[in-house]
Amino acid sequence: MTQVPVVELKDLDLAYVTDREAVLALEAMNLTVSSGEFISLVGPSGCGKTTLLSVIAGLLPPSRGEILVHGKPVQGPSPEVGYMLQQDYLFPWRSILENALLGLELTGRLNEESRSSVLELLDGMGLGNTANQYPHQLSGGMRQRVALVRTLATNPDLLLLDEPFSALDYQTKLQLEDLVVDTLRQRGKTGILVTHDLSEAIAVSDRVIVLAARPGRIRKTYVIPDNIAKAQPFYAREEAGFNDLFHEIWRDLETLEGKGE
Repeated sequence: MTQVPVVELKDLDLAYVTDREAVLALEAMNLTVSSGEFISLVGPSGCGKTTLLSVIAGLLPPSRGEILVHGKPVQGPSPEVGYMLQQDYLFPWRSILENALLGLELTGRLNEESRSSVLELLDGMGLGNTANQYPHQLSGGMRQRVALVRTLATNPDLLLLDEPFSALDYQTKLQLEDLVVDTLRQRGKTGILVTHDLSEAIAVSDRVIVLAARPGRIRKTYVIPDNIAKAQPFYAREEAGFNDLFHEIWRDLETLEGKGE
């Protein structure tokens, strides 16, 4: 029996219409993401990476085509899809535990069992002693871990990650890359990452998808070799073929920038 993909985009277009003009942001997007797969979207500014995540999350309806999650048309936001952003958006007046429980509260699924599960998640992320603290008491990296716990708390099958590490120092960024990838692998989750960091994209992904801009469309897909894809992100950068692949994709991106795409 053929497994239904987690995400399917079929001839998807998205246009922004204002009083003055109509701008085609995404054009003819066709993409399939399988269960347990981790892909990254890279490309020049204005190529629609974040817009595409918003469409998959059900925050923006497509102008044409279909977006399916688990074979069903996306009608709006769903607990099946978790969205983690560059900023942690923790509420300063809520404790760390209260922030982590927010998604469960909003979806009406907060009970003793789910609360215990979130406490276990916090503990597993090295945040077990922070439950009663407040966001201003935590470092940026710790706050992003809280945001990850909040995202995972509703047990989504699909995680959308919009540059969640870009505001962090390099050491913390590498630590969180490992943490996120390990967590998704252990839980059998599917991930789609938007990033400007090409090294990060290669280190964490099974595939890297290069988007061209104006309008955003898929230009090329790179399948990451197993020795890189199966290594922890920190060590993936040291694997044979990593640098060659980095330079190949880099040249592709430079070509896009040079053409103004």
